[in-house]
Amino acid sequence: MCPFKGSLSLVVRASKLLNSRNFIFLMSLVAGLVWDTGARYAEGLMLPGLALIMTLSTMNVSVESFRSPRVLLTFSLAGIAASYFVQASVILALNTFLIKNQHFWEGFVLVAAVPPAVAVIPFALFLDGDKEFALLGTIGTYLAGLFLTPLIALVYLGTGFLNPLKLLAVLVELIIAPLVLAKILVATGVSKRIDPWKEPVMNWTFFLVIYILTGLNRDVFMTQPGSIVPVLVIAIANTFVLGWLIEKAGIFFGFNKARVTSFLLLSTYKNYGIAGGLALIFFDPKTAVPATVTSAVGILYFIWLSFMKSKGKT
Repeated sequence: MCPFKGSLSLVVRASKLLNSRNFIFLMSLVAGLVWDTGARYAEGLMLPGLALIMTLSTMNVSVESFRSPRVLLTFSLAGIAASYFVQASVILALNTFLIKNQHFWEGFVLVAAVPPAVAVIPFALFLDGDKEFALLGTIGTYLAGLFLTPLIALVYLGTGFLNPLKLLAVLVELIIAPLVLAKILVATGVSKRIDPWKEPVMNWTFFLVIYILTGLNRDVFMTQPGSIVPVLVIAIANTFVLGWLIEKAGIFFGFNKARVTSFLLLSTYKNYGIAGGLALIFFDPKTAVPATVTSAVGILYFIWLSFMKSKGKT
């Protein structure tokens, strides 16, 4: 065999791996578990990274739906139902029956109380979901979260510690501002030049975000493997199991496939960054364990959904 051809073959395979979203996400998890030092230095890049992902993922989202109060209200209510009435109910129920550790119990209450992850919107783009539904559902849920998040914290934890302005800041920084910037890029024609590079940039920016999140919480996985088993059970039930049930229900009732995908994402992803941050600020560090573990399982779940999509099974 010609050495040149062999080298070329290796380069082609390496190029495919480096452009594979699943490989990139998996490597970000591994990197965070193996070497956490870089994550501490790069922590300040997490918010700008998420804002960049949101800007690129919303460039092709139509603004027409914002002009229709009916569509805006319908999708917002669906997002609230997915994140709070479906997902939060499952988390709180399983938390009651399975978690005995007080710190972990408080941590899951925080996970249930926060709105969905902003990554729902780019994930919907990656999985051919209904991007408009994901966007409006997320915005509506964040607005509802200004009331629902403190209410859940008050009912279950006996304190209204969360300032709604914090959620409003997240809404502006990670959703509204990127959406406005995306529309500017489209209006000026810059988006056409960016478009060929959009997916690789989003994938590798996600690598950075996932690496930082995993690296900052590496000690949880390395030092407490036995104690997190009940937490892991709830995390799996809240993603793989709940997602499977929603998918099957969507098929049974004949709902639009793209819309079911977005509803599934809204029902299985919470803003673990906010939940973990609140745990660290107001509670014992162990209270952040549920947010950390569930975020890691959520990444694996997305890799699984991407794999199933590539096989034509979702």
